[in-house]
Amino acid sequence: MRRRSLTTAGTAMTAAALLVLSACGGSDDAAGGDAGEVGGQDAEFITVATGGSSGVYYQIGATLSDLLADELGSDTSVQATGASAENINLITDGNAELAFTMGDATVQALEGTGPFEGEPREGLMAIGTLYPNTVQLIATEASGIESVEDLAGRNVAVGDVGSGVELNAQMVLGAYDMDYEDISADYLDYAEATDQMANGHIEALFATSGLPNPSLTELATSTDFVTVPIDGEGRDNLLSEYEFFQEATIPAGTYQDEEDVETVSVTNHLLASSELSEEAVQEITAAIFGNLDRVHASHSEAENITLDTVTDGLVVPLHPGAAAYFQEQGIDLSGVPGADEAGAGGADEGDADGQ
Repeated sequence: MRRRSLTTAGTAMTAAALLVLSACGGSDDAAGGDAGEVGGQDAEFITVATGGSSGVYYQIGATLSDLLADELGSDTSVQATGASAENINLITDGNAELAFTMGDATVQALEGTGPFEGEPREGLMAIGTLYPNTVQLIATEASGIESVEDLAGRNVAVGDVGSGVELNAQMVLGAYDMDYEDISADYLDYAEATDQMANGHIEALFATSGLPNPSLTELATSTDFVTVPIDGEGRDNLLSEYEFFQEATIPAGTYQDEEDVETVSVTNHLLASSELSEEAVQEITAAIFGNLDRVHASHSEAENITLDTVTDGLVVPLHPGAAAYFQEQGIDLSGVPGADEAGAGGADEGDADGQ
């Protein structure tokens, strides 16, 4: 039996591993298609797949893990991962019950593009959307980097291989007619990237997270850095090419900047395994949204998790259990994918062991 604990992934996934992990089968469904049938797994065991242990996903995920253990008596754990792409594989492989993902990585999983090239994922369902993840490009003050174009020839941390951060780094560079051949790319998570920046080994890093990012807040105590704007024609290209990007601003004083900095953001999703029964997810959703005070206390960005915005930017269907709870709360789910399946019933309750 698994113990309730805070665990970290034992090994990092390589890009090849991301591509060969088994899926539920190929699908040509577009984002936001109808929800499929759900399984009969109960909420006895719940693994929450998050991100790096110093990131916002992990902080909120740890609170959800404790909350579900307290409210449902579940045997829970929170797993530190490479974030979005790895988390989607964990969900579809049956190795996690809940997972944090960014909308862009989720769309790629549905379409079979990016790290999921030729291997689209079926059966992705969400409890809802959470808060916007802000794309942050940070450079040491000593580097003199003031724009995305200035990254040419520099040592840049682009996130874990296949993570949402790394996907965003590729997209941002592409929007400015650049790619990894123009920079010296290091695949580092937040903690590693900020350590390397503090030690002078990298000059810039990408971080896509809530504000403020804990690792960057800590970095600011020892290292002078600037937040580089993602603006102008490059930002216009991102907004026109990718539906999941939105205009965003990093407020002055978030780190060391005296003025607001323009950038883009992507909405986060909390995915639920399609193996979980409708009843189980309804209980999980009720526990989370019935205790938002605890969720909000986990991180300042978590304060943006509300019932009023739970379907904003949704790119996959709601799990029928989540939809059933929201309907009970009087939330208007008109036109929301998956809402019609609420109460329809999935597979019969079985003896799933939650693994």
